[in-house]
Amino acid sequence: MPENSVPKEAAYQIINDELMLDGNPRLNLASFVTTWMEPECDKLIMDAINKNYVDMDEYPVTTELQNRCVNMIAHLFNAPLQDSEAAVGVGTVGSSEAIMLAGLAFKRKWQNKRKAEGKPYDKPNIVTGANVQVCWEKFARYFEVELKEVKLREGYYVMDPAKAVEMVDENTICVAAILGSTLGSSQVIAQYYQLIRLGYEGYRNVMENCHENAMVLKEGLEKTGRFNIVSKDHGVPLVAFSLKNNKRHDEFEISEMLRRFGWIVPAYTMPADAQHITVLRVVIREDFSRTLAERLVLDIKKVLHELDTLPAKVNAKLAMAGEENGNNGTVKKSAIETQREITAYWMKYVSERKTNKNKIC
Repeated sequence: MPENSVPKEAAYQIINDELMLDGNPRLNLASFVTTWMEPECDKLIMDAINKNYVDMDEYPVTTELQNRCVNMIAHLFNAPLQDSEAAVGVGTVGSSEAIMLAGLAFKRKWQNKRKAEGKPYDKPNIVTGANVQVCWEKFARYFEVELKEVKLREGYYVMDPAKAVEMVDENTICVAAILGSTLGSSQVIAQYYQLIRLGYEGYRNVMENCHENAMVLKEGLEKTGRFNIVSKDHGVPLVAFSLKNNKRHDEFEISEMLRRFGWIVPAYTMPADAQHITVLRVVIREDFSRTLAERLVLDIKKVLHELDTLPAKVNAKLAMAGEENGNNGTVKKSAIETQREITAYWMKYVSERKTNKNKIC
């Protein structure tokens, strides 16, 4: 923290300049998080950003909007509600808090049932797919619950319902079925705006448009003849794909080189029992247009063309490891080792400056 104040314009400029080095959210094709809303919704967010909606006595209307959102979402998921019934739910900061609260509710309900039946209640378990968010593992660890994972397999990268049922026993408190592998009142109000603004028709149009753009990307990738499409054409609008031949170069290299064009396309290995499969994944959101899909295909083609001119990744690594510095038999430092030395030097330099302010450099 600096000793003196700075003008507000300077403070803004300092932070804004640094933030320019962040990735572009619209080109971050890894995230399921919405990165664009209409200006009217942005205005509602700013108008409500100073409201703490957990203070329900002070902000009752925000609480009412939250409850309406809960009911709309419950109906979307076909909750068994009668016309006169309302769904029970609460807004959370994010999916991690939601998982913790839901898990505790499941555990407490199971424990109360077991106590009433005079049965042991000290060994609860949950059943999940191996592809769930890491927070489910944290919940199991934090609250002493056994985690049973349904492993994935090649060609089937979601939880197998039949195998999940096989794992269920009398100690199972819940089965975690995910809909995809995001606390101020502004979020609640923005959600309510989206629901009443778009309605079923609007969301249907958004999803149909996302699906069409996903098909544009999929077909463009297929025309290269270099990729296998791993994802299905229905469900969440995304395209997951892998190289047909990754012996010379792999998906991680493509992901890294696409960053030069501004794209953030994640590459990752599949969970246990399918970890030999590596895929690239593009999530198609509302702001990912047909033009961007076509642009991404062109940039992927450029990356493939450049990779074809480079030596195979394995040979390159062996060549680097085999280089010797002179005749003394020492292996030449890698780029990572060199970077670590530079980092260590600057850390030492900063430390010396702190301990000796009068030192002249």
